[in-house]
Amino acid sequence: MKYNWELQNWPNFRYSFKGIEGMLYDFALETGEVRGILKALPDDVQQEALLQTMISEAIKTSEIEGEFLSRQDVMSSIKNNLGLMAVPEIVHDQKAAGIGKLMVDLRNSYKEELTKEKLWEWHILLLDAMKGIKTGQWRTGDEPMQVISGSIGREKIHFQAPPSSVVPQEMKQFINWFNATAPGGGQEISSAPVRAAIAHLYFESIHPFEDGNGRIGRAIAEKALSQTLGRPVMLSLSKSIEANKSSYYKALEMAQQDNEISEWLEYFVSTALAAQREAKSLVNFTLIRTRFFDQYAGRLNERQLKAVNKMLDAGFDGFKGGMTAKKYISITRTSKATATRDLQELAEMGVLLATGAGRSVSYDLKL
Repeated sequence: MKYNWELQNWPNFRYSFKGIEGMLYDFALETGEVRGILKALPDDVQQEALLQTMISEAIKTSEIEGEFLSRQDVMSSIKNNLGLMAVPEIVHDQKAAGIGKLMVDLRNSYKEELTKEKLWEWHILLLDAMKGIKTGQWRTGDEPMQVISGSIGREKIHFQAPPSSVVPQEMKQFINWFNATAPGGGQEISSAPVRAAIAHLYFESIHPFEDGNGRIGRAIAEKALSQTLGRPVMLSLSKSIEANKSSYYKALEMAQQDNEISEWLEYFVSTALAAQREAKSLVNFTLIRTRFFDQYAGRLNERQLKAVNKMLDAGFDGFKGGMTAKKYISITRTSKATATRDLQELAEMGVLLATGAGRSVSYDLKL
């Protein structure tokens, strides 16, 4: 079997819009609606929605690669790099610090042309904390770059990328293509999800780095979306991908066997649409959160406020397992009696909703 880059027509991707016209129309509607909702909201609510979206993207793009980062560290890194903190918060995990910087730079530089130097900069941010990885350069060496699954002795090769010797030329061609397909370019692709889909597939098929290709490839897809829309995109593509990783890897593997990529576009556009719809839910949750604090903040003691903030920081997916007395004690460093009393007060106020009874009682936010 030959891979896409080995075929004579590489990288002249062919595709049809049949089957995705409706999704493209819906994506445009959803994107416009989210933008309209945001513009009608106070600046602080807009800022909070942006923050939560970037946190989600940073965490989920890492989870796709099997890397689980501290939400608090990621949030602190993004806040620091957005300039939201008068006194920068301490970030303990350098991986979280790096992905936070990348997310902010990706948003701030979306209008700029893509360059080799920018990709190398992102690679350093992502992986400089990891020992043994050559960062800020294309991969080298004679060993084949393969995407493999399975245990030792039972490996399955899903894809083999071009040899390292041709990567510099392949990436020069990719970067030229990316910039030419941007708004106003000589080969402009006017559909944001279509351009992002091709950009992601094209980059992943070259696999130019020793490690980190997936995360940088998803950042490139987000840059393509933002550039083509003409504004920073408000969604977490990685969150939608991570929800069904097997479909993502299967679609990518199939697309890397041919340069007719209509099925890949169908997968990617549907994923982008799901991400945009989820972003709308997140914006609505952010507004609910703001109204919640307007109603209750002055009635909560310091411990209760700290615990409720912790629950809200979990986002609209919810605080896993609910709040329990044990978790409350851990968060607030208080006694069991005080924790029980505080939680009961929150339930009586209508802030929390209790489920279960006795030692198995837990509480969810009543939003």
